[in-house]
Amino acid sequence: MANHPSALKRARQNEDRRQRNKTVKTRVKNVVKSVRQAVDQQSPEIADSLVAAQATIDKAAKKRVLHRRTASRKISRLAKRINKASATK
Repeated sequence: MANHPSALKRARQNEDRRQRNKTVKTRVKNVVKSVRQAVDQQSPEIADSLVAAQATIDKAAKKRVLHRRTASRKISRLAKRINKASATK
């Protein structure tokens, strides 16, 4: 465990950031899951769920919780999945 005051402060800051990042990552996972379920069930609100997912993922990238390329890749794969599902209708 840290002994110096500066190291103790750094440990506190790291824990705060970890908790904040955990919340954002969980939100991203849930929104991706909801889009996938909407696609699997052929739900009529697929496009709305994609827009919501895209906004959530972009916010996570903006906060640097996700890398921008990771965020872009996630959005791209979701859009690809939706387009594939709508083409097979």
